[in-house]
Amino acid sequence: MRITNTFQIRHSNYPRTTAVGVACSRVARFFLKCGLAVAIAAMTMASTAKGSADADPMAIVKTTVGQALDVLKNRSTPRELRRRQLIETVAGRFDFADMARSTLGYHWRELTPAQRDKFVPLFTAFMEDAYLSKLEAYSGQQIDFKGETRPEPGYAQVSSTVLQPDGADPISVDYQLKNENGNWKVCDVTVDNISITANYRNQFNRVINSQGYDALVSAMKSKQQELTNSLATS
Repeated sequence: MRITNTFQIRHSNYPRTTAVGVACSRVARFFLKCGLAVAIAAMTMASTAKGSADADPMAIVKTTVGQALDVLKNRSTPRELRRRQLIETVAGRFDFADMARSTLGYHWRELTPAQRDKFVPLFTAFMEDAYLSKLEAYSGQQIDFKGETRPEPGYAQVSSTVLQPDGADPISVDYQLKNENGNWKVCDVTVDNISITANYRNQFNRVINSQGYDALVSAMKSKQQELTNSLATS
């Protein structure tokens, strides 16, 4: 695998000549390790319910996971339509703005309002395209839900395991939810004890610290365009 300074993934070794290259190689290794589990996590990040703040986060996540898996299993549906159905499942149902802020860490405070307004949709599109590109790998993985905990009022964690049909080691996937105005929304996903938002934050901050915010935005736009083109031609 080779990651260029525009987040491009190619076969070869990881170059470490630039901060962006180093950061992207680590993001890519994370994705490769998690594989479909991360893609499923992206789909289940749609988990939300309108109504009572006492709604059951476990039921919400299980229902949404089931809906996403039904779409993935239906191979008779044209690929492009299947992808649109998955996007529609997640659109507007989780707080990408909160995730975007979290991935930038303290750098978020340094951005102007205009920069923030542009970064959130860029991050959203980047995440959607990154995970959609992995969905073709679905081959019957099953989800085993372990339980729900509420560490503090307004927050919950739903724990699950992705069971691999080929006998490979199962992958733990935990969903962190928060309640806003009676709506439970997933604000982070942890795969094998690695937080998606924390992982991005480490890499994004590394790029910003070494090359600046504009370099990160440029790299994300290039990678998003690459993924979009790949999805259009696959």
